[in-house]
Amino acid sequence: MHPIQDRDAIAPDDAPAAFARVADWIEAYFRDPRRYPVLSRAKPGDLVAALPPQAPRDGEPFERIFSDFEQLVIPGITHWNHPRFFAYFAISSAQVAVLAEALAAALDVNAMLWRTSPAATELEEVTLSWLRQMLGLPDTFHGIVYDTASIGGFTALAAARESLGLDIRTRGMAGRDDLPPLRVYVTEHTHSHIEKGAIALGIGRENVVKIPVDERFAMIPAALAAAIDQDHAAGRRAMCAVATVGTTSTTSSDPVAEIRALTRERGVWLHVDAAYGGPAAILPEFRWLLDGAHEADSLVVNPHKWMFVPIDLSVLYVRDLELLRRTFALVSDVLVTPESDGRNYMDYGLQLGRRFRALKLWFVLRTYGVRGMQERLRGHIALAQELAGWIAAEPGWEIAAPHPLSVVCFRHVPPAMPDPAAVDAHNLAVMDAVNAGGEVFLSSTRLYGRVVLRIAIGNERTTRDDVALAWELLRREARAH
Repeated sequence: MHPIQDRDAIAPDDAPAAFARVADWIEAYFRDPRRYPVLSRAKPGDLVAALPPQAPRDGEPFERIFSDFEQLVIPGITHWNHPRFFAYFAISSAQVAVLAEALAAALDVNAMLWRTSPAATELEEVTLSWLRQMLGLPDTFHGIVYDTASIGGFTALAAARESLGLDIRTRGMAGRDDLPPLRVYVTEHTHSHIEKGAIALGIGRENVVKIPVDERFAMIPAALAAAIDQDHAAGRRAMCAVATVGTTSTTSSDPVAEIRALTRERGVWLHVDAAYGGPAAILPEFRWLLDGAHEADSLVVNPHKWMFVPIDLSVLYVRDLELLRRTFALVSDVLVTPESDGRNYMDYGLQLGRRFRALKLWFVLRTYGVRGMQERLRGHIALAQELAGWIAAEPGWEIAAPHPLSVVCFRHVPPAMPDPAAVDAHNLAVMDAVNAGGEVFLSSTRLYGRVVLRIAIGNERTTRDDVALAWELLRREARAH
């Protein structure tokens, strides 16, 4: 028997050149990302039509594959790593984190058990302890890396359900006369992943209760208390309340401390979604954002949103780690290990297989340090405040929501356009025209049912000139439309 050989695989002598080719491309990409249009110009089906319908029978040389990457794939990329990507939540990757991702891919470990790679498990523990301290959170919180806040939020909801002592882990929910409707409390500005998690857990959409918000788009605690009390009187069971620090639309924050006080009094799990706003607590002047979260039962923060870590890396902090383990632990005989002190992260969520995600966060924190991270976040917030000042000072433009962090919501309201629907259409037309130019990319949302535009600043390479260009393009297109 002879080993299988592929004449077109990268030979050992050719590997250095291939790695160098990729490294050179990445370095050039970071050096001049503005040469690309931010929003892809591709049309649906372009790449499908350009590629063969079946995999190649024989292996192809690296140069041909890489050429197709450049010529076929890159035109279909919307460049989230572009300094003028202002849509959704702007993100960016530190170059050192890209190197860490390459090392993690080369090692290709499965961090499911302590023994399957002790360093992967222990580096996760240490790095998340560093992050917890940077955020000012108490040492009663224990961190776990997941891919996204959607999975972290789902996991927190599952733990909240387990905390009720209803034996759902064993008996399930179907066909039970002894199980009351379980309720989850959010606002209309809570991220949709909480509602999706409630669907997946069998809670049902009709049991996701939307609490009113105030003029700052923050949850009204008295309304939450009333809803919980009404549900209790009606025989329903309050399972979890979700407070947000940095909502998706406006980056508003719910009054976490007040919510914690009333949920503690009523025995209701409090989950804090600080996926976007949480990193701002690294700044002493914004530490207050998470002060009220110190007594929460769980909290999510996303280093891949605003800490220059490549997607995906989200962190769930929980107070009761053993409860979380009890919620998910299910070990087959093949995975039983003799170690009693090492943490087996597979026991704390749905996933068995886990990537070595902590490595890239460790590289970033060591490269920037606390002060370097603070400088970058502070710079983004300052740019957003300057932009808000430009908008507020311009006739016909208005700020649509408070802007404490690095996102600004605004709209253009021409004086000769009194019809609200026409104003909505006008703002969408302005946004589409700006995006079509390829120089910047921004997105919109709705507040009080009306269209507003958003500029999110979060790329570490974004400069004042980039923000000024976006503002000039908006002004120009508003005049043209």
